[in-house]
Amino acid sequence: MDDLLSEFLTETAENLDVIDAELVKFEQDPNDKAILDNIFRLVHTIKGTCGFLGLPRLETVAHHGETLLGKFRDGALTVTPAAVTLILESLDHIKSLLAHLESEGVEPEGSDDELIAKLDRAAAGELESGDAPAAVSVESATEDEAGEASETSSDNEDASDASGYNATEEELQAAFDAAPGPEEDTPAASAPAAAPEVKSEAKPASEPAAAQPPAPGKSDQPSLKNQSIRVNVDVLEDLMTMVSELVLTRNQLLQMVRNTDDSEFKGPLQRLSNVTAELQDAVMKTRMQPIGNAWQKLPRIIRDISQDVDKKIDLVMEGQDTELDRQVLELIKDPLTHMIRNSADHGLETTPERIAKGKPELGRITLRAFHEGGHIIIEIADDGAGLNTEKIKEKALSNGVVSPSEVATLTENQIHKFIFAPGFSTAAKVTNISGRGVGMDVVRTNIELIGGTIDLVSQENKGTTFTIKIPLTLAIVSALIVEANTDKFAIPQLAVIELVRTGTGSDYTIETINSTKVLRLRNRLLPLMDLNALLGSASERDLETGSHFVVVMEVGGQRFGLVVDNVYDTEEIVVKPVANVLRDIAMFSGNTILGDGSVIMIIDPNGIAKEISNREDEAQTEEISEKAARASQNKTAMLVFKAGSDEPKAAPLSLITRLEEIDVANIETSNGAQLVQYRGSLMTVVHADAYGSLKTEGRQPVLVFTDDQRSMGLAVDEIVDIVDEKLNVEHISDQPGVIGSAVVKGRATQVVDVAYFLTQAYPDWFDRAPCEEIKAGRKSILLVDDNAFFRNMLSPMLEIAGYEVTATSSADEALGLREHGHAFDLIVSDIEMPGMDGFTFAEKVREGDSNWAATPLLALSGLQTPEHMARSHEAGFTDYVAKNDRDRLIAMIGQALETSTQAA
Repeated sequence: MDDLLSEFLTETAENLDVIDAELVKFEQDPNDKAILDNIFRLVHTIKGTCGFLGLPRLETVAHHGETLLGKFRDGALTVTPAAVTLILESLDHIKSLLAHLESEGVEPEGSDDELIAKLDRAAAGELESGDAPAAVSVESATEDEAGEASETSSDNEDASDASGYNATEEELQAAFDAAPGPEEDTPAASAPAAAPEVKSEAKPASEPAAAQPPAPGKSDQPSLKNQSIRVNVDVLEDLMTMVSELVLTRNQLLQMVRNTDDSEFKGPLQRLSNVTAELQDAVMKTRMQPIGNAWQKLPRIIRDISQDVDKKIDLVMEGQDTELDRQVLELIKDPLTHMIRNSADHGLETTPERIAKGKPELGRITLRAFHEGGHIIIEIADDGAGLNTEKIKEKALSNGVVSPSEVATLTENQIHKFIFAPGFSTAAKVTNISGRGVGMDVVRTNIELIGGTIDLVSQENKGTTFTIKIPLTLAIVSALIVEANTDKFAIPQLAVIELVRTGTGSDYTIETINSTKVLRLRNRLLPLMDLNALLGSASERDLETGSHFVVVMEVGGQRFGLVVDNVYDTEEIVVKPVANVLRDIAMFSGNTILGDGSVIMIIDPNGIAKEISNREDEAQTEEISEKAARASQNKTAMLVFKAGSDEPKAAPLSLITRLEEIDVANIETSNGAQLVQYRGSLMTVVHADAYGSLKTEGRQPVLVFTDDQRSMGLAVDEIVDIVDEKLNVEHISDQPGVIGSAVVKGRATQVVDVAYFLTQAYPDWFDRAPCEEIKAGRKSILLVDDNAFFRNMLSPMLEIAGYEVTATSSADEALGLREHGHAFDLIVSDIEMPGMDGFTFAEKVREGDSNWAATPLLALSGLQTPEHMARSHEAGFTDYVAKNDRDRLIAMIGQALETSTQAA
């Protein structure tokens, strides 16, 4: 609850700042329905959240203020300065209650009856001149009503401001930008000085003491709403540059001390290194923002384009939470927008054309972002007609981009890339959407300015996919330093899985299959590349003999090995963009300066993976897979260990989840079993030998077996090795816990019966339903609410109640799930939402032969009027639940699901 209350106070303070500014604007233009709708929705959000958190005073004041605003919105009352001043007074009163709540953790004692009575009279059209309160400033209200605790509010720093609304433009802009909902699309204007109309109605405030909350004690903590500030991006850029130089200097000092056995500087340098690492992380976090911030306007753009060109378009966005540098984010906004417009205008066919081709009427554009190999990858894909190769070829010839003799030697993909040439366009006519001939070349230029690359793949009648790769620029990452051809290189550790060494006495070998070098790593074969060969070494060395270092990497699910001459330490490196002359070399993503002052290149794991793919044709890959299967089909990966005696024992490696060493001091005895607290739960520990016992001190090696949410630890004396052997049990044993004996690595070895030990720890280990069956028995709920704070409160509560919860922030997003075939046992939807409200959403859910037409649908709202309840039933809602009634909400969900199950 402390976290929820903190979020509530921060969000509500921001919303109140926005309402202050919006009310003054609305008073000057009472006919602006958009402003009034925004104010009403924010007050409604405050009221609903207060009810859910059990804050009755705040909820009641907000409710009666919302009622008056509802009268304005419905046109039942005319907006007057006195009424606006009354609403402003109620907001000031809410702020004073919040100040006490923040300081003391509870609402203050007292009554708000007089203020509520004024609001009710105003809502009934009976506002008298004596009811018009003074234009109480936020400052005076907080001093008189809530003491000094709320004086930290950014709106009240100027004590001479009698109106309390002369906030700076930057402060109101920050609050306006932070508030959720439609206001993000409404330009935030700076708050004007307090309106003359408001001041003309003002008179000295004289509220009874009973209506005021008691003044809380002075708080030493700053107001939650002021725990963030706006900083110019240039300041962060300079700070990042200085931190980068600090890291380089730190590396140089560590390199100097590393070569000495004993130095008085080692201790201070270690502390300097730790502080530098923490400072580096903090600065990096200030620069990171989710890429979804650059995508906010794209759904609206697609909607407008679909109307202009009469196409049905579905925009799917994945990976909105992928973070990247804010400066990079700003630079890719325009390229992304242009590419999305191109995909909608040029990529997707018209509805009649799609129907003629047997495609769905709804064209799809997919925008996806993810991290891979130390890069940010952005994909823009459509399921349209694909690029017209012949038309591009003709345009390239007519523009003189390529000669007839050259074009005959080009592949289809190379021809497609002509669209990045300056001024290149195949559009038949110029429109306001695209086709002006100044598009894709600008896109490529802007992406290359930040050291990125763009590529495309297009298939006729299947669509086109653009891939943008943004390399590590102005970033600090951990890298593995390796050597090849006497030069050092850095490999981002993000892509490194493990290091192995091949050669005599090693379990890892390099083999040749169909002229392709592969690494045999335990029970699989991995493609192998020699870094010397990639660098253009004149002589090809024999990798199958001698000892070699192999860096095992993984990129996009593809695992492979890279042979290097030597491996050094890991080091924090400052990544600099690769020089323009080297930009076309795919295997490098940048360069850096090491602690000894040398400049080295950073290996791009994506480039290595691409090189491997280019060198392996499909036939070779299939043959490698077949031979690998034949080579390993009769072998089993075994973990060899000792327990109770020197006789080796073995267990299948595939059954073991982890190898751990547990401090024996942490092993406890309870209910006749030996237990240890392991990853948040108790794990039973059983010794692998019936006559063996756990160590009395030190650390105990344990093999951990895990299934679903339960783990068992098998204690052993010593872990010997991991081997691949053809398992042939020749001597069957009747000893409990032993299957028999087999020859493993030239020695007679006991093969343990893992199932025996699992049932020793948990007799019902094999009687439990699989995790999938457990999940299948849980009912699924779709929660639709534009208020992120409320979603974050309600989702965990429903999860605890035993439901699978999917939460969306809008009705449009929810309907998108329906289009993709998602089904739910029950839908819970808010009524008051921006864009498509809950009533319209319910009508769309129930329309036609929708696959959601029979799904139970609960209306969730803070409005509990008979009119809203009647309208919700007309729209198709099964029932109506108040947001602040948590117990009834859970009960209604259970009842609706039970009724639905019985009907089915």
